[in-house]
Amino acid sequence: MEDKNSLDLEQIKRQFLEEFRSGKPTFGKDGALGPLLKHFLEAALEAEMDLHLDKEERGRGNRRNGKVSKQVRTSDGVIELESSRDRSSRFEPQIIKKRETLLAENLEPRILSMYGLGMSFRDISSHLKEMYDMDISHDTLSALTEKIVPQVKEWQARPLDSLYCIVWLDAMHYKVRQEGRTVSKAVYNILGIDRNGYKELLGVYVSESEGATFWLSVLTDLQQRGVKDVLIACIDNLKGFAEAITSVFPQAEVQSCIVHQIRNSLKYVASKDQKEFMQDLQPVYRAESKALAELRLLELEEKWGKKYPKVIESWQRNWEKLSTYFKYTEPITRLVYTTNPIEGLHRQVRKVTKTKGAFPSDMALLKLIYLAHQNISRKWSMPLANWSQTAQQLAIWFGERMELDLK
Repeated sequence: MEDKNSLDLEQIKRQFLEEFRSGKPTFGKDGALGPLLKHFLEAALEAEMDLHLDKEERGRGNRRNGKVSKQVRTSDGVIELESSRDRSSRFEPQIIKKRETLLAENLEPRILSMYGLGMSFRDISSHLKEMYDMDISHDTLSALTEKIVPQVKEWQARPLDSLYCIVWLDAMHYKVRQEGRTVSKAVYNILGIDRNGYKELLGVYVSESEGATFWLSVLTDLQQRGVKDVLIACIDNLKGFAEAITSVFPQAEVQSCIVHQIRNSLKYVASKDQKEFMQDLQPVYRAESKALAELRLLELEEKWGKKYPKVIESWQRNWEKLSTYFKYTEPITRLVYTTNPIEGLHRQVRKVTKTKGAFPSDMALLKLIYLAHQNISRKWSMPLANWSQTAQQLAIWFGERMELDLK
């Protein structure tokens, strides 16, 4: 007599070919492969129960105690599973864990990818309903994203290389709910280029506000994670920032961002003068040498010093940090005279975070930035263009600090 639970493989084969050709889902309750998956999972659960009820467990009086059913969601629908339970409730299945309702290999990466692209829980729920006819609650989605918190913490604490040729340091600002009120938080990011020319986001940190004191703790963390030397650090003009860098990495060359300096200068130049002022300022930062740039800066002071003394004084006071790039050849200069590389990263991250409003916690903010970075960094699989030439020039400038692998 044929077992009513046995599988008609020929029927499944015919149904699968029909669904495959028509593009219909093949898993799930009504899909051709649904019964096969159900059969496999239930058999695996029974095998796990057999292993659990070994001689020692049976000696304790433990045994099977009926069946329990649960619904498991796959990317193509829902499967109803039956599995045995044990009398003592000590059985912990591994293939489908207790309280687990998603097949992780099918849905978790997709959901995390959608979340990392900036989709809200509501958007993700709607998408899963439309594409897979699944109803997944916000609580389930939130619990799923919480599972990456250990990954985020491990990534934040991972060891780093001993040398980074160039690092860009900058902060973004977000609103976070804290103790019943919304506060502004600074997210500190450090983007680096290793000796082989690959980009790497070295760290992401959250603080109440941007300041040199917190940057000092960030730099100390990099040092504790294995960074021994930085050749060139590119920063904005935050007061005390350069001193914080050199206190941790005393040999680092510091380059303040020219674009930041220009933006800050134009804030204090009347709109009617801005075009003419910029025409006179360009010869300063576009000069062919530092000596020529300093001559043009003197000319700028002679023309505009009385009208805009604070602007000129700012260029003079910050000149050593602003003019570091003049000593290098064009491939290095192009990389270090602005913080554009990290600002480009920030623009990509903001595309993901722009619809979020205030974040419920610092970790919620870090989770989304981490997932966004995971997507963005897929494009960092190759060294920077013309890195071999740039690396050789860095080796000339920095000697044995920049060791080249010429094997």
